Amino acid sequence: MAAVTHLQGVEISAAQFFEIWNHYDSDGNGYLDGKELLNFIQELQQARKKAGLELTPEMKAFVDQYGKNTDGKIGIVELAQILPTEENFLLFFRCQQLKSSEDFMQTWRKYDTDHSGFIETEELKSFLKDLLQKANKQIDDSKLTEYTEIMLKMFDSNNDGKLELTEMASLLPVQENFLLQFKSVKMCGKEFNKAFKLYDQDGNGYIDENELDALLKDLCEKNKKVILELFLMISLNWDFKESLNPA
Repeated sequence: MAAVTHLQGVEISAAQFFEIWNHYDSDGNGYLDGKELLNFIQELQQARKKAGLELTPEMKAFVDQYGKNTDGKIGIVELAQILPTEENFLLFFRCQQLKSSEDFMQTWRKYDTDHSGFIETEELKSFLKDLLQKANKQIDDSKLTEYTEIMLKMFDSNNDGKLELTEMASLLPVQENFLLQFKSVKMCGKEFNKAFKLYDQDGNGYIDENELDALLKDLCEKNKKVILELFLMISLNWDFKESLNPA
């Protein structure tokens, strides 16, 4: 199989990386988990041995962590860190974790230039170009177009040719969704105040538009469903503020 052969390479191209991911994520759920992950580990070790290549330090650490763990699960970003992916393409997955959902929403607003509620092909291309420039890397337009098409295929889970909020969040993860620590629907007063202070980034006693976007994004991920219509209504059309102590 081509995907297995690619694992023997000293360097894996962007197109080869995409083939590898598609091959091993056999159920298409966006993760390598269970048997998929164990199968990948086994074939990775066999492929490297066949090619006369040692496992890299990253591969060894990965095998040690997941080799006998049937409950393990990794996403596409983690896989990119393990495989010897071509340098410019790997930059898209390296050091891109944001500190907060507010940072994510600021990035979303910057590149959703037509305010459609989606990151479309040219907007994604602009985002990737800026990442490369930030890393002082220059590539020609045809290569950038190739990268854009591959990234879109990787993260566009519903195949509509653009990235919605949750799909972009998979490409640009946040360090922690604060709301995930609250297991129940109801919060006590102390928990509510803690959450309010976290999202009230400027400490002015109000949740403003950008801060509200961040809250909605975390709620969306916590509840495992898209609340995009509500997000768009508030973030694009309303001049909205919510106070901790409304009058």
